[in-house]
Amino acid sequence: MGVPEADSGRLDDPEALATADPGEMLRQVASAAAQVREAQLLSTEAGIDRIAAGGRPRAVVVAGMGGSGVAGDVLAAVCGPGCPVPIMTVRGYRLPGWVGAADVVIAVSYSGSTEETLGIATEAVRRGCRLLCVGGAGSPLAEIAVQAGAPFVPVPQAGQPRAALWGLTVPVLLAARALGLADVPAELFERTAARLEEMSHECRPASEAFVNPGKQTALELAGSVPMIWGTSPLTGAVAYRFASQLAENAKYPAISGELPEVNHNQVMTFDGSFGAVGGDDDLFRDRVEEPAATRLRLVIVRDTEEHPQVTRRREVSAELARERGVPVTELVARDGHPLERLAGLIAHADYASVYLALAIGADPTPVATIQELKARIS
Repeated sequence: MGVPEADSGRLDDPEALATADPGEMLRQVASAAAQVREAQLLSTEAGIDRIAAGGRPRAVVVAGMGGSGVAGDVLAAVCGPGCPVPIMTVRGYRLPGWVGAADVVIAVSYSGSTEETLGIATEAVRRGCRLLCVGGAGSPLAEIAVQAGAPFVPVPQAGQPRAALWGLTVPVLLAARALGLADVPAELFERTAARLEEMSHECRPASEAFVNPGKQTALELAGSVPMIWGTSPLTGAVAYRFASQLAENAKYPAISGELPEVNHNQVMTFDGSFGAVGGDDDLFRDRVEEPAATRLRLVIVRDTEEHPQVTRRREVSAELARERGVPVTELVARDGHPLERLAGLIAHADYASVYLALAIGADPTPVATIQELKARIS
């Protein structure tokens, strides 16, 4: 079996899209701007500024899995390399040994019942860390916050965790603002919501593929193995998010990485069986009804702020890919604050992952294998 073929006609048929998307994942993705605004209100009501009562921490650790863990990646990208304290995302069951009473731990779980995150939240309390919890109201995570006297920000349960990124992330950014670590004034959140609304308009189901960036990218990826590279820590976070969304929404494999590191390893795949066209061939093999080979596609997620040498590496990497028959897609950030740039790129990637699912006949909402895995280990 090869990579499933895309039905491009389905993407320009709103009725067919609605039929193929019974869980309304497109609608969930379109809720991003509303999440930004609602999360600000919920954070204020929760008294999130209390997290700053102990002053600036030694470090901030964000604990979360899947889409919840991306909140930590967004925080690190927005704070940038000039952040006065380290920011670390933990995707697992245990805190690093050095984390203690001088540090802030932010536990993020959409459901509030993610076992890894609950374990870390409990450990943070035991070690005397300052704690902030973000997740489902009335959940085990909420109970831990109450018992610890820690702030808790509820996240409305209105869909899939991976489509609730901004409801999970805005409280984390507001906590960083209270701690003096992030420059995210109220007007920035409104600009970010406006950027998300703009992307939702451009990527709306009624917008045809030739002018719809989400549909265009989906059709370019179809039939290939995407290798997604960011050109900065910010777009590196987007690349990881994009690959994860392709896995969950489209049930589709992808590789992610960040320049310059990928030039020291992943670039060699251009010369492998999924990359280079031509090379040694068996003249005697049977070619009757032989399916077309699955090829790589290099997806470069470009930031407006790149190290000069990374810019050169990006340009040469694209040249090398094309010379070896590897097609290249570029997603380019629009100008603005890091949060605005990141939000626009994530919206583009999220829509592309859903449209790819719908184009190849995959229902983007269910995650049956994740649920089966959870059941087997429970």
